[in-house]
Amino acid sequence: MRLRWFVVAGLVSALVLFATVVRDRAPLRAEFCVATVGDTRAQLDLEQGRWASLIAAIAQQRGLPPRATTIAIATAFQESRIHNIDYGDRDSVGLFQQRPSQGWGTVEQIMDPHYAIGEFYDALVKIDGYQDMVINDAAQLVQRSGFPQAYAQHEDYSRALASALRGYSPARFTCQVNAGGSGSTTAVVEDVREAFGDIAVVRNGDDASYPLSGRAADIEARGWAIAQYLVGQAAFLGIAEVTFDGYRWTSADSDEGWTRGDVPRSTTVRVSTN
Repeated sequence: MRLRWFVVAGLVSALVLFATVVRDRAPLRAEFCVATVGDTRAQLDLEQGRWASLIAAIAQQRGLPPRATTIAIATAFQESRIHNIDYGDRDSVGLFQQRPSQGWGTVEQIMDPHYAIGEFYDALVKIDGYQDMVINDAAQLVQRSGFPQAYAQHEDYSRALASALRGYSPARFTCQVNAGGSGSTTAVVEDVREAFGDIAVVRNGDDASYPLSGRAADIEARGWAIAQYLVGQAAFLGIAEVTFDGYRWTSADSDEGWTRGDVPRSTTVRVSTN
């Protein structure tokens, strides 16, 4: 009888402990990124959101128009589903399935998304009048794919993502993530520098601020490009919070997206890490 009592007591204790752990642990969310612009809702997984936001940032660093971003995202959608894959047709690898045998670089180089995106834009800007071309046709002139009309199917998603990630559709790109993991302000600052180039930054412990100046319209677009880029990288850099222009995004409440409330309007993008 005493043994049975100990067994029952042990089971009860274990159940109480399990219930406490479950109650105290936040439920896991589905993780994804989404741009909602007009009637288009472009949903991505976290890796796709990471690279799509980098494609937009590098275009901005180079002073390229949003249409260049749309063309690049549509191309990456078709070639790799915006995943940095190490396989493909023949010797194709990376976001754009570029081939070392066709002069795009070594496998190691092409597998670096910064390099691959830069090479794509280098080829795109050599096409005379690409800004006015049909998006599919501009992509095909760069890629010379065996499926020359395949890029058109990704145009709506790519336009929405480019509009949001280049800052022309404020607070329209967000990611839902599971909060956790530590981040480094140093890593965030370095990542932003690589993506956007040398922009003014002020560091303060776990926070970094990007004060912007210039014409109001330019500040809004540049600020939202940076802010939404940071959200796209949040899961990978341990970012806890991003604020800009009276809006806030937090990893803890990322299912709510961008929210307004107690955040004053400001021309400074602020980011903090976990």
